[in-house]
Amino acid sequence: MPIYMLVKVSPFSTLRLGIRQFIVPPYVWNSSQAYFLSTLHTMTVSRLSFIISFILSITSIYGQKLYIPALTLEREDFHQDPERAVSASETFFFDQTLDHFSYTPQSYATFKQRYFIDCKFWGGANSSAPIFVYLGAESELDGAPTYIGFLRDNAAQFQALLVYIEHRYYGQSIPLGMSFEEALENADIRGYFSSAQALADYVAIIMHVKRERNAIKSPVIVVGGSYGGMLASWLRLKYPHVALGALASSAPVLYFEDMTPQDEYYSVVAKDFKETSETCHQDIANSWSEIDRFANESDGLSNLSKIFNTCRPLDSGATLKSFLKAMYTTAAQQDNPPTYPVRQICRGVDEATTTENGILGKISAGVVAYYWNSTCYVNPLLPVTPSGWSWQKCSEMVMPLGITKNSMFPPAPFVLDDFTEYCRCKYGVVPRPHWVTTHYGGHDIELILRRFGSNIIFSNGRRDPWSGAGVRENISESIIAVITDQGSHCVDIYPESQDPRYPDPDWLVKQRKTEVEIIKGWIDQYYADLRASK
Repeated sequence: MPIYMLVKVSPFSTLRLGIRQFIVPPYVWNSSQAYFLSTLHTMTVSRLSFIISFILSITSIYGQKLYIPALTLEREDFHQDPERAVSASETFFFDQTLDHFSYTPQSYATFKQRYFIDCKFWGGANSSAPIFVYLGAESELDGAPTYIGFLRDNAAQFQALLVYIEHRYYGQSIPLGMSFEEALENADIRGYFSSAQALADYVAIIMHVKRERNAIKSPVIVVGGSYGGMLASWLRLKYPHVALGALASSAPVLYFEDMTPQDEYYSVVAKDFKETSETCHQDIANSWSEIDRFANESDGLSNLSKIFNTCRPLDSGATLKSFLKAMYTTAAQQDNPPTYPVRQICRGVDEATTTENGILGKISAGVVAYYWNSTCYVNPLLPVTPSGWSWQKCSEMVMPLGITKNSMFPPAPFVLDDFTEYCRCKYGVVPRPHWVTTHYGGHDIELILRRFGSNIIFSNGRRDPWSGAGVRENISESIIAVITDQGSHCVDIYPESQDPRYPDPDWLVKQRKTEVEIIKGWIDQYYADLRASK
């Protein structure tokens, strides 16, 4: 199994995880197992079969470290796997407007925004066949045609044109020919880095594609997962004349202001572990004080390093605790069939045979069970890779995730004043915690969208920690909540299993079928309205 490897970095900075060569059956990717990683020194590009990256952030406020879970569903370089990569997509670059909302001379500047088109299944020009558009989120676009399987798996039956659009400031879509670092360091240029600008980008490209392909009457369905799922729902609400409908997978649209308790994410993580094994859950809860006790002893850090077989000597107990929090939350977020990583961790904890190191020996066994076949754990030396999500959190995506009263984790509450001070020091800006709900809504969502909105699927799995901030009940006949008890983060939009030995579970097959039937109903109604208009 993989290992997420944390490095001691500056407050709120983002780091890239390492990757290793390993052998794993194809069903793992078909079932959206986005957690296979390893150490860099064993990786060779020529022999690499499966690569995945996951972005972690470590915050340090007044000496307290807190692992901040990532929204991303990124599977970087998944497309390089020759067994699974989709190569039918063509790459295009659109001359995108820098600023859609003002008319200063600089706002008319353009930059190259990347998008992919797959026309293998398309019904053709003037056919009014639908267009499925994937909205890229906080990562580069490269692997999307492969790991966002929902579009391709359903394109044939709809004769759909597939379009994948990269989010500005990610991947190769950096304004004004700058590097990412240059764009983020420039106070003027990074001001154009917002979700509203991104939505306008998507709309501009969608309309360009429709005109270029003679597909003006083709209905558009936008699809996104996680942050991209939020964008999909917001695009439908803001631009209903462009998108007929939206599939918003695992979109935590209610994790702003006071709409969702800040501890909701970590509460679901704790619930997942407790439902899997109460003894495992309790051992994890008891381990934090043991780590502190060891760390405060004269040889404590050295002993902890030995118990957990760290890649380098630990510099603090906080580094180990951050690593474990990352492991538990990632396992819960990606608790996908058929491997179910939470079950793997708890099996390791519960079946630990050594009693030499007490609870910490059990916790270490859980690490090994999850990250099998690794030479060391916790803290190898890795390069830091920049991420725009740090800026987005400081500007508008102020999601107050914290740990308050939790059965498995020690308290680490989100404090807005502390976060504000960080953002002021880092970027010279003050976060706007009320802007998302002001611009997109969220409060009284059932009352407001019952009449105002339409044609949105909010899909969530209850084992996904982000699900607590999702829409989990139907709002109207066309704003539908599709919920599964066993579902994890965005699992419905990943590829269907093609391996008969490891078929998707019935609940996942049913979830996808339900979503397709809803979308088909939207498109059929659109065609009926189109015929009536003629």
